[in-house]
Amino acid sequence: MTSVADALAQAHRRDWAQVLATTVQVTRDLDLAEECTQDAYAQALRTWERDGIPERPGAWLTRVARNRALDVLRREEALRRRLPLLVSPGTTPGDDRLRLIFTCCHPALSREHQVALTARLVCGLSTADVARAFLVSEPTLAARLTRAKKKIATARIPYAVPPPEALAERLEPVLEVVHLLFTTGHTAPTGPSLIRADLTASAVQLARTLHLLMPRSAPVTALLALMLVTDARSAARVGADGRLLLLPDQDRTLWNRERIAEGVALLTDSLRHHPPSRFSVEAAIAAVHAEAPTWEQTDWAEIVGLYTVLLRLTGNSPVVALNRAVAIGFRDGPAAGLAALEPLTAEPALATYPYLAAARADFLSRLGRTGEAITAYGEALVLTANETERDFLAARAETIRRRGRRADPQPE
Repeated sequence: MTSVADALAQAHRRDWAQVLATTVQVTRDLDLAEECTQDAYAQALRTWERDGIPERPGAWLTRVARNRALDVLRREEALRRRLPLLVSPGTTPGDDRLRLIFTCCHPALSREHQVALTARLVCGLSTADVARAFLVSEPTLAARLTRAKKKIATARIPYAVPPPEALAERLEPVLEVVHLLFTTGHTAPTGPSLIRADLTASAVQLARTLHLLMPRSAPVTALLALMLVTDARSAARVGADGRLLLLPDQDRTLWNRERIAEGVALLTDSLRHHPPSRFSVEAAIAAVHAEAPTWEQTDWAEIVGLYTVLLRLTGNSPVVALNRAVAIGFRDGPAAGLAALEPLTAEPALATYPYLAAARADFLSRLGRTGEAITAYGEALVLTANETERDFLAARAETIRRRGRRADPQPE
């Protein structure tokens, strides 16, 4: 039987953004909406223990948060004044969360404020988690969020999807945050699970809504393609025992072929009349993996070439350079991969990025440099906060430690 705490945790992961977005439609005030949403979750903890878990927890939370907001507005005798604002003329019908994302990504806000607000309000990440993601202190991040919300209030930024003629100029940050939502769910930065399916599902739904709004937008089509092809592997990324499985170890019969086909068709469409973009190249890389019959038959030369294009499109992103170095290692051997990784060890942006240490550990292990590999796995463990990834790294380190002991000469 599901406990109230478990049900509430699931409702937080699955419904937080929707409850908040719906409440914002009533309050027109982010701070008040967030406060009412938090009150609804607190009330759920008390009420569900007494009355049982409702059949539709999300609907229950939305109703309670909305009623709480209306009560507050009535008490402040502001409801009569605010009622006309409850309808946003000229907006495009769509997902409430999409309105919230377009609000968070308004051009009046800086990019760092846009992404921080979205991570907090749409992804439902805690202030501490967002601060960790941005490598800033929690008070700094809290102050940043406060300034952003104040800006939205003082500038009277509407909670609405822009009209069709304004969509294109507002699109880039929106695509970035939808991608952020997806990547946060694809590999959760913290917690016990590798995947947060609630976030990936929300991101795919938002991308589909954007695609309905802008079916001829190549970046939107490419982003949806990338998500579908990537998400198609989800069922094979974790074993029945909860263990993380890398690409060579995944059961490819579990991959969702229908979703891959849809993604590849969208990718083809996005490239038909448009030059490659960041998302289309990333989708192409995912498609090469998805269409390879086996790990051994993966076309690493093509993947290295695509990463080279992506490196140029992203202005030499260190993370892309890391992924390209790994691909070189699989194309040309671990020594070549290690050499390609070497310059990145001095890259400040990757100083706390666990996948650099993990990639070095893997190549060092393949080269038989056991001691250095164990040290590198230790570095990756320190930097990783996801428990499934930590278990995987610890197991890898222990495996090569045992292998090293067996290879050592035994005393007579």
